[in-house]
Amino acid sequence: MTTTAVSEESLVSEALAGIDLPPGHRVGPMWVSAGPLADPGLYRSCIAGFERSGLWPVLVPHDARFATNGEDWLTDRGRLAPAVEHVADVDVSATLARWWDPFCCPDGTGCLRPYGAAFPGLAKKSPLRVDPLAEAGNTGSILARRAPYRLGLVPVERPADVPAALGWTGMIKSTEDVAAISAVLRSWEDRFGATLIVLGFDELELSVAAPPRNQGRSLILAAEHRAFSIRSFSGQPGTLREYAAGLVHRRHWRFSWD
Repeated sequence: MTTTAVSEESLVSEALAGIDLPPGHRVGPMWVSAGPLADPGLYRSCIAGFERSGLWPVLVPHDARFATNGEDWLTDRGRLAPAVEHVADVDVSATLARWWDPFCCPDGTGCLRPYGAAFPGLAKKSPLRVDPLAEAGNTGSILARRAPYRLGLVPVERPADVPAALGWTGMIKSTEDVAAISAVLRSWEDRFGATLIVLGFDELELSVAAPPRNQGRSLILAAEHRAFSIRSFSGQPGTLREYAAGLVHRRHWRFSWD
């Protein structure tokens, strides 16, 4: 191991003082464990230490494409330019309206009822009754018990900024604007306590502390989800109304662009 690598490892350990991290290494701006988490509770511990460390933990799922491409998705060669400084400048409603595609329905705009060709705007904020970080720690620990995930640690001020900080390419089939991706995630953090917990090759998963509590509120949110990831929406049966019904009280959102 080089002197630089030792120094970087020491910085991570020092930032998370009191937390016994598994072996790992830095790839680009992210520290990644060498293997899957043996202790799922470690994820919750890293979240508990986030305010002190400034390192947000994400679960990195197993993906055969990592074996093909190595970790280029985290290096300068494989990622987009980081853009955290531009996130605050993004108009989230205008961005989702731009991504809203009314022509992906097999029957005109029938699958978008009660909406049509025009994006309906943003859903109202849900009342927050639980701590989003505690909810994220619990959900992430549960996921880590069910499947092998590596642990990633990213230096950010808030979880939503991870894609912009990394120059993440997972949504590149839809957009190369990583600032816009993080702006949407910030908006969901603020309105629904939705917190990034899983970052894959081309997938994101969020823990949701304040999901919509009725069909009316979830319907507009469903439109936001569709604009953000048409692939995730089209993989579900039924119309936008039916998709929205599944968002009521739902505390775990998953998006993919494969």
